[in-house]
Amino acid sequence: MSAPKQSSRFLALCFSLSVVGLIPSALGQSSQATSPPQSPQEWIRLGEAVHGGFGSHIALGIRIGLDAMNRLGAKPRQIEAVVQEGHSAPCACVADGLMVATAASPGQRTLQVNPKSHEDHFMVSIELRHRVTQSSLVYVIPTSAMASLAQMNVGKSALERFQVVMQTPAETLFTVKEKP
Repeated sequence: MSAPKQSSRFLALCFSLSVVGLIPSALGQSSQATSPPQSPQEWIRLGEAVHGGFGSHIALGIRIGLDAMNRLGAKPRQIEAVVQEGHSAPCACVADGLMVATAASPGQRTLQVNPKSHEDHFMVSIELRHRVTQSSLVYVIPTSAMASLAQMNVGKSALERFQVVMQTPAETLFTVKEKP
């Protein structure tokens, strides 16, 4: 990656992280609030604030983050995430959705997005670990899900995108297994 491109990505990340600090007040909550959004519209607003838009990949990151917190018995800020994109992944949007759902962040050193892999058998692989219990899950979004995720964006509002991702059977979007 060229230096100007790295610099602009770094600036975009810094902006996103500064916005994350503003999210509770944007929702009328104190900065100490730890309760997650209660409506699809609040999830969408957070996704747009962090990512600059809201598509199916953001919604899928939120879905996976919520699923992992439920399975691991974790609360926001108790999750560490490592995201690895496959060679064909269009962007790291899923990571931004994870950040919204789990409150993991690069600034807290609880969200790491690795450079793209040369492998093509997965779109995204995500390891999520409970910081207290050390229990871990690995989610894999297969390359085969890319076309359906792209189609979920066509002609739909952000709310419709959120709803279709949340209602699609999990097994068509990702697999999950416990990490030993």
